[in-house]
Amino acid sequence: MLVHICAALVTHFWFRNREPSNWIGVTSLLALPPLVTLVHPGSWSFPPPALIVHGYIVFWLTLVLSIISYRVSPFHPLAKHRGPLLCKVSKLYGTYFAIKGTYHQCVKELHEQYGPVVRVGPNELSIIEKNAIPHVLGVNGMPRGPLWDGRRFHQGGTQKGYDSIIDVRDAKVHHDLRKDWNNAFSASAVRDYQDPLEARVKQLRGHLQSVAGTREKVSLSTWFSHFAFDVVGDLAFGGCFELMREGDTNGFRRSMDEGMQLPAIMQHIPWINPLITSIPFISSKMRAFSDFGVDQGKKRIALDATRKDLFYYLYEIPGEKNDRTLEEQLDRVVSNCLLTIVAGSDTTATTLTAIFCFLLSERRVYNALKVELDEAFPNYNVVDGWPEIEINSLGQLPYLNAVIDEGLRLVPAVPTQLQRAPEPGSGGKMLGDTQIFIPEGVAVNIPPFALHRDPRYFSPHPDSFIPERWLPIEAKGSAQQYTTDKEAFIPFSYGPANCAGKTLARIEMRYVLATLVRCFDFYHFRCEGAHLDVLKAKVKEWTDGLRDKFVFDKPGLDVEIISRRQSQGSN
Repeated sequence: MLVHICAALVTHFWFRNREPSNWIGVTSLLALPPLVTLVHPGSWSFPPPALIVHGYIVFWLTLVLSIISYRVSPFHPLAKHRGPLLCKVSKLYGTYFAIKGTYHQCVKELHEQYGPVVRVGPNELSIIEKNAIPHVLGVNGMPRGPLWDGRRFHQGGTQKGYDSIIDVRDAKVHHDLRKDWNNAFSASAVRDYQDPLEARVKQLRGHLQSVAGTREKVSLSTWFSHFAFDVVGDLAFGGCFELMREGDTNGFRRSMDEGMQLPAIMQHIPWINPLITSIPFISSKMRAFSDFGVDQGKKRIALDATRKDLFYYLYEIPGEKNDRTLEEQLDRVVSNCLLTIVAGSDTTATTLTAIFCFLLSERRVYNALKVELDEAFPNYNVVDGWPEIEINSLGQLPYLNAVIDEGLRLVPAVPTQLQRAPEPGSGGKMLGDTQIFIPEGVAVNIPPFALHRDPRYFSPHPDSFIPERWLPIEAKGSAQQYTTDKEAFIPFSYGPANCAGKTLARIEMRYVLATLVRCFDFYHFRCEGAHLDVLKAKVKEWTDGLRDKFVFDKPGLDVEIISRRQSQGSN
C-alpha cells in the first residue's frame, strides 16, 4: 500500500508541474503508475485481480486527496483569492453551469458574492477590474488561454494547432492573421458591404410588412436570425443563403445552434476535446456544423465572384495573396468559415432581439427613439411610400446609438469567455498597478456580462435598460446623474484580438433598428399601458432564457406589428 501512496504523490507532483494537455496524457497518468507498482520485480508477474483492484483504489484515492488538499491549501498560488470551494477543487463546477447554459449568470453571482476577483477554477481567475483590462486583453496583454483548445472544431482535419484566428494561442501567428482581417474591414471594404446590407434590410422590411396589421404574432428573433444569416451569405459566400425567403429548410441555422453546445462545455475541460470530438455519436452535431462550414468554404473558393465580398478582401486582392496555392487558399478560407458565420450572424441577431425586447417593455425609451428617427427622416419615397433613411447619417443620432450601446452593455454577444494566460516561460504577469499577479499556468477571464453590470461602473440600476446613461449630461433631460464608465465597456472585446467587424456590426444594427422603428410599430401586447408588470416580466423571462454557448443563444421574441406606412400614408 505504501508504494501505491508514494506513486500517487509522485504522480501528483509531476502532474502539477507538467500538466498534460490531452486525454492520452491524463489517461496514462491515471492508469500506468499503479500498474507498474503492481509488477513483481524479478518474475515480472502480476498479482491476483483483487490485489490489482485494491492497488488502483489506493492510488486513485491518494491522488484525488493529494490534489484536493493542494488546491485548497495556503500553498497554492491562488490561495489568497476567494471563490467557492468546489471551484477551487475542480472545473466541474463551471462545467455544470455550462451544460445548463447559465455560466454567465453563475459568474455574475460569484462576483457579487466574492468581489471583483474570483477564483472560478483550480487555476483560473475571473476579474472585473477595469484597470486590469489593458493588461489582460490589450496590446501588452497576454495570449489566449487553454479554453480555446477546448473549443476547437478541427475543421478540415487541420494539424496546425488552431482552426482560425479566433482560437490562435500564439501571439505572433495571431498578429500575422489579423492583418488580413483588418484589411477586410477597412473603411473602403465596409463601404463595399453596404449595398447588399441595405438590400437585405429592405427585404426584411417587406416580409414584416406582409404580416403587419394582421394581429398575427411574429417571431422577431427568428426573422433577425434569418436576416443576419442571409447578410453573412451575401458578404462572405456569394449570396448562398435565402433564409428570409425560404426559411431554414436546409437546417443551416439549426446546425449552428446545435453545433455550439458541445464546445461551450469542452472549453472548461480543454484536454478532453480530442477524445470527445473523435466519438461520432457525441460530437455529431458539432461535426455537422463544422462540415457545413467546410462546404461553404469550398463553394466560395470555386465561385467566380463578381463583387468584392469578405473573402475577396481576405485572400484574393492583387499582391502576394495571388501567390498562394489553391490548397493554401482553401485552408485559409475554410478555417475562417465558422468564425465568419457565428460572429457575423448570431451575435448581431441576438443584440437586435435584445434591444427590441427592452424597447417594447420601456415605451418611454421606444417613443423617444421614434421621435428622434421621425425628425431625422421625415420624408417618404414617392415610389414605394417608405420613409427614406440615409444609412451614413445614422452614426450622428445620439439616442439611436445610446440605445444600441445599452443593448450591447446588457447583452454582450460573448458574455464570459475572454480568457487569456501568461506566455509560457514568462513566469507570470503583474496586471499593472492592480496588485493582481497571474502566475504562469493560471488562466484569467474578463467576463463582459458581469463587468457591464458592476455598479461601480454603471449606476444607478446597472441591470436596467437606460439609454440616457450614454448621453451627455446636458442632453439627458433630467437631473438624474449616471455613472457610465466607458473604460469598462467591452462588448466587442478589447485590444489586438477585439472584433474586427465591429464597425460593420454597428452600421448593420443602426440601419436595421432605424428602418424598423421608423417604418413599423411593435408591441408585445396591445394597450400596453395596462400591462406594465407583465411587460417587466416579459423582459425577465427573455433575459433568463439566454443561454451562454460562448456566444448567446437567444429565446424567441413574439410581437405584433402595425405598419406606420399604412397609418400615415405616403405623403
